[in-house]
Amino acid sequence: MVETGPRERFARLLDEHGPALARLAAVYEWDPVEREDLLQEIGLAIWRALPSFRGESTERTFVFRIAHNRGLTHRWRQRRRGLDLSAAEQLPDERSDPSAGVAEQEQHERLAAAIRRLPEIYRAAVVLTLEGLSQREVGDVLGAQENAIAARLSRARRLLRDLLNAKEPAS
Repeated sequence: MVETGPRERFARLLDEHGPALARLAAVYEWDPVEREDLLQEIGLAIWRALPSFRGESTERTFVFRIAHNRGLTHRWRQRRRGLDLSAAEQLPDERSDPSAGVAEQEQHERLAAAIRRLPEIYRAAVVLTLEGLSQREVGDVLGAQENAIAARLSRARRLLRDLLNAKEPAS
């Protein structure tokens, strides 16, 4: 596809990064309706920022940085409204399919649930890494040095290991 203008460029960016942006939005918002609103905010912010993109980073880093900033703003607004997010880890994962008995699917769901239980600072670094960003790119998105991201990922792996090795609570 040959880009002829900003609309085509915007559409291409959303096509290329839309699913990853949705996963990143889930770091900041648990509720599906609110998450959709956040995704729309992210899209609008990308549209508005696109004319100022000077190529100082990759387009991928550019859109993830915008999404991260919108996510932080979204969370800040929630806190100002007094929303209690402490119960968010108890929310069921709507993607889970109770009839799917495949071991791989169960492992994926356990990992996703464990990632959701991580503190936000680690969760964002893990999600961006899983999206294929390098530690330097993750640092650019999160506004941290590469060595700080390495430390966050190391702590996150340790926490994930502990969460995944913990015995399931009895029902």
